[in-house]
Amino acid sequence: MMNSFDFALKSIIQLLSCFICILFFSFNCFADSIAQKWAAITNPAAITGNAQSIGTYNAGCLSGAVSLPLNGEGYQVMRLSRNRYYGHPALIKFIQDLGKQAVDKKIGTLLIGDLGQPRGGPTISGHRSHQTGLDVDVWFLLSEQANQHLLTVDERETWSATSVVNPVDDNVDRQHWSLLNEKVLELAALRPEVDRIFVNPSIKREICNHKTPASSMWLHKIRPWWKHDDHFHIRLKCPVNNPNCAGQEPLATADGCGADLDWWFTAEAKTPAQGKPAPPPPLPSLCEQVLKN
Repeated sequence: MMNSFDFALKSIIQLLSCFICILFFSFNCFADSIAQKWAAITNPAAITGNAQSIGTYNAGCLSGAVSLPLNGEGYQVMRLSRNRYYGHPALIKFIQDLGKQAVDKKIGTLLIGDLGQPRGGPTISGHRSHQTGLDVDVWFLLSEQANQHLLTVDERETWSATSVVNPVDDNVDRQHWSLLNEKVLELAALRPEVDRIFVNPSIKREICNHKTPASSMWLHKIRPWWKHDDHFHIRLKCPVNNPNCAGQEPLATADGCGADLDWWFTAEAKTPAQGKPAPPPPLPSLCEQVLKN
């Protein structure tokens, strides 16, 4: 039989649990409302003379964004309805240069996924990063169809990015993966403005399995991360003269093909603890000016 003390303690615990749930729900609603404000913006704005990436990749914004032309030499932009084809001028130039390299190397047409919103900031779906105009997703799919003609709006909305990883054995899927995919990663990683590139761990392991001495110049930039089996995520360093841009810790120069890569194939990595997602960090105060400009 429960005594009065136990009953009171249980009641307090239940009340605290309810309060925490309400607080967490309210915070998430607040975070969602902030993201909706950024997503509703349809045009860039500048608070200074030159483009500025402000804050961190997952808590920031972008002043003076530029839109990536929807078609260019060696690339086409997908998912136009998302309106996420804006970036820092440094990112726009990088994508255009990478497309030209893809043509020169006879790789094919790159299908470009999300960059960022017109003023950066948090999105209502899909990403925690991509907030400062320095991130871009590129599909692994190298389509012969896209090489032959400009894709229609409908094709850009309905095509699916094809996974290049076999989920059964954790190896790359030879039906969809080729050395051309690896060549694109190499071309991107060799660019000095690139900070790191996120790929599925199986893709990193595939490249490590036949690495060469020359690979050491770029392989350390290829970083394993969950998912990323149908696209790779390129992240640029903070551009010069962007004092409010906060970059990540510099990468180690080792190629990353050792024990740290092996961890990604353990049960711990494959079944991460399912806790409540951490609340998003606050945006820099300058972002309020960008939003309201």
